Amino acid sequence: MSHESFNWHDFLRRWQDEWVPHPDAEGEESGIPLGEPGADAAAIVAAEKRLGVRLPPSYREFLAVSDGWVVEQPAAIHRLGGAADIQWFGDPHAMTALYEERLGEEPSAEEVLLAGMWRRALRLETESDASHALLDPGDLDEDGEWALYVYKGWSGEVPDRHPSFRAYMEAMYRGFHAERAGSPEFVNATTRAQDARVEWARRLALRGRYEEAVPVLEEARSFGRPGGRVLLDQIRHLMAPGTSPDYGFLAADPRYLPEVLPVQAAPSARGEWRPGGDDHWLGTMTARGVPREALETVLGSLRDGTHRYAPPGPWGRAVAEARESARWGPTDAAWRILREALPLWEAPGPSLIAPVGLLADPLLGVLVTPERGREILATPRAGESGPAPEPVPDLDPPGLVWLTEPVAHQQSFDGFRCVWVEGADPARLPALIGEEGEELSGPVDARTTSWRAPRPHQREGVELWEDRAVVAVGRTAEAWAFAFDGYSSARLSPTFRSPAAAASASGRAVAVWCDPWRRSPGDGTGAFHLSVAEDGEELCSLTVRGAEAECSGALPEALDPARLFRPEDREEEGVRRALRALHTALGLSLPRLALTRSRLRTFTTRSWTRAPREGEGYGYLRFERHRP
Repeated sequence: MSHESFNWHDFLRRWQDEWVPHPDAEGEESGIPLGEPGADAAAIVAAEKRLGVRLPPSYREFLAVSDGWVVEQPAAIHRLGGAADIQWFGDPHAMTALYEERLGEEPSAEEVLLAGMWRRALRLETESDASHALLDPGDLDEDGEWALYVYKGWSGEVPDRHPSFRAYMEAMYRGFHAERAGSPEFVNATTRAQDARVEWARRLALRGRYEEAVPVLEEARSFGRPGGRVLLDQIRHLMAPGTSPDYGFLAADPRYLPEVLPVQAAPSARGEWRPGGDDHWLGTMTARGVPREALETVLGSLRDGTHRYAPPGPWGRAVAEARESARWGPTDAAWRILREALPLWEAPGPSLIAPVGLLADPLLGVLVTPERGREILATPRAGESGPAPEPVPDLDPPGLVWLTEPVAHQQSFDGFRCVWVEGADPARLPALIGEEGEELSGPVDARTTSWRAPRPHQREGVELWEDRAVVAVGRTAEAWAFAFDGYSSARLSPTFRSPAAAASASGRAVAVWCDPWRRSPGDGTGAFHLSVAEDGEELCSLTVRGAEAECSGALPEALDPARLFRPEDREEEGVRRALRALHTALGLSLPRLALTRSRLRTFTTRSWTRAPREGEGYGYLRFERHRP
């Protein structure tokens, strides 16, 4: 908006008419004048002659309407002077030298402007709290407007920059509203107009037009309108699911508590640092009206992984169906269930515009990436209509090669072992290859199971030579049940015993162990094993160690070691080629998101190594750290 379209008289009159004392002020009258009569043209020209410069347009127009103003910016600027009061700042505190020292070898244009601002700026304030309002003639735009910097001398912070005097005054007006927004008596035409815009933005958001709603809500929040803040926080939360917004008093409302309270408790449940720890957070939420018992229950269920997002109605039934899919690994299928049901979500009240409670669910929350969060926001819901967004692509790559590629925040999975059973119920795997009496655990983070599991020397009845794996259990998109261990760092031993035969009692079974060469570069200790079994009998197997390949049975042509592990290739290339062949020939895959970010059920297998035969030896190492 250009300065020509702005009416200073209407703007300042509205500010004056709406003025009430600051909430913390005592003994102030409600009708004090904020401004002064406007300066005549001669006074403005005289000021410009005295200063030797023509003032920027929006400031000249302001002076003609009001020759000064009570800004009342807490702990900063209190009053702006008139035409006769303004003067050059002159850098009395030697700030130029300080900022020039910080420029570095390749400073930005903004940094250079700021460093030079102190000596050339025009000082506007006449009353302040060790602060200055500085107009910089060296920082100007195409309309001839000078940037205005507010320097709070007591803060030690970089000055706040406003692109013009008008922008500064508009910001101060918004701040005036924001400071008084919590008072029920502070109601005027501006507050009513902003609240009406919030309601309009709410309807836009529910129609999937959240991008149009955002600037409206940002403006309302700048005026301190609570509806603007809480709706905007939901949009930004779904656009960045890893953040932790504070939904304020919304959690104390029984209508919103099931959606909002778990989201508020999630950072504490994850162990994120909060000032004062759990006690401070619990105290804050209790003071807002949330029952202490509800707080402790939600916090406990989030920490032990038993929390369930369970909204009512058709949306709730879809959530339950999606969770059943996600708990076995097919997270893309789970997301498709949620995507189809999103239009059925109903808002429990006007302050909620999206199913944010989904983000706190231990199984379903990880499905919501920033891209999927935007998909939620772009989907019409709660009875509103509009075009459906383009579906976000699936997250899980096909096949197995992704195991050899780095995953966010962790190394690749190129060292792993896995058993697949075709068409089997994953819940049957403990009975097929688990240790005696083993049952599935509840959903847990697969990344932590191996290092938490007891070692052989810590378990009664377990021989030191045994290699029992804690495996994550699930189902692939192609309906193979799997048991996967990618975190134990176990090595493929010469006494390896394939679990494929035992697993094949329920259908064709495949066992793969990839022990990568990269663990010990150049020493030839890497290995790759594949075995296929059916009806309790091993049909074929392949074990590759360095340049040596040992085969048994009739391997499928696609798995011929001569085709996979070529002498001219690096060994890692052979592993990738073998993983591609396993997907092509047998339809094997693994769900990346479930194995790297979600929770799966686990169990402990029987030993993957056999007992030493007569004349064979073995070694068992364990390391202990003792404090001096």
